Amino acid sequence: MAFQDKALDGCTALVTGGSRGIGRAVCVALAARGAKVAINFRSREDAALETAELVEKAGGSAVLAGFDIGDSEAATEGVGAIGKEHGLHVLVNNAGIAINGLVMRFKPADWEQVIGVNLTGSFTCSKAAVRYLLKAKEKGRIINLSSVVGESGNPGQAAYSAAKAGILGMTKSMAKEFAGRGVTVNAITPGFIATDMTDEHLPEDQREALLKSIPLGRMGEPSAVADAAAFLAGPEASYITGEVLRVNGGLLM
Repeated sequence: MAFQDKALDGCTALVTGGSRGIGRAVCVALAARGAKVAINFRSREDAALETAELVEKAGGSAVLAGFDIGDSEAATEGVGAIGKEHGLHVLVNNAGIAINGLVMRFKPADWEQVIGVNLTGSFTCSKAAVRYLLKAKEKGRIINLSSVVGESGNPGQAAYSAAKAGILGMTKSMAKEFAGRGVTVNAITPGFIATDMTDEHLPEDQREALLKSIPLGRMGEPSAVADAAAFLAGPEASYITGEVLRVNGGLLM
C-alpha cells in the first residue's frame, strides 16, 4: 500500500504532552496527514497555542486539551470530554517526566511520581479512550511512547526505566485485548532525541560519550519519532499490533 498523505482526514487524535518536544512534532505529523489534533498540556498553555498554530499550518485543525495526566480523575474527564465532543480515533500517550537519582538515595515520593505520570497516566488515558477507539474499529490506534532505557536500563534511572518498561508490557497486553475489534496498540522506544528534557538530564560530558556509542553518530530529531507515530496511526500499519518500534540511531539493536 502506498503512503496516503491525508489518510487521517475525519479522524481525531489526542496527543498527551503535545505542547513541546516530541509531542509537538507528533501533533504536526498527524496534522499533515489530515487529523484533527487535540493537544494535551498541563500548565504551558502558551506552548500549546504555539503547537496549535503549527498544526493549522500543517493542514490539520487543533483543539486544546488542558489536564494533568498524573491526576487520574482529571485525565479520565479530559479524555472523555474530547471523545464526546470530537470522537477519538488515535491516542498517543507521550506525556512523561524524568526524575533521576541513584537507588540508595531515591525518594519514595519521586518513585511514585515518575510511575504515576509515565505509566499510570498512560494506562488511565488508554482506559478512558478505549470506548471511543472501539467505535472507530479498524481506525482505532493507541501509540505509547516508551524509551530505549525501558529496554536497556540506565544507571540513575531506575524509576524512569521501570515506568517505560511497564509501558511495553501494557502495550502488548492491550494489543491482545483490543485486537478483536480492529484496534491496534503499539509502542515506540526513542533513543536520545534532541529535546528540552534531554538537555536537562544529559550533561555535556555524558553527551559526548553517548554520541560515540550511537552507530549513526548523532542524536535524533523529534521529527524522526513523529514520523514513526504518523505511520503507526495510518492505514499502512493496520496489520501491526503489539510491536515495539525502535527509533534510536542503532543505540540498541
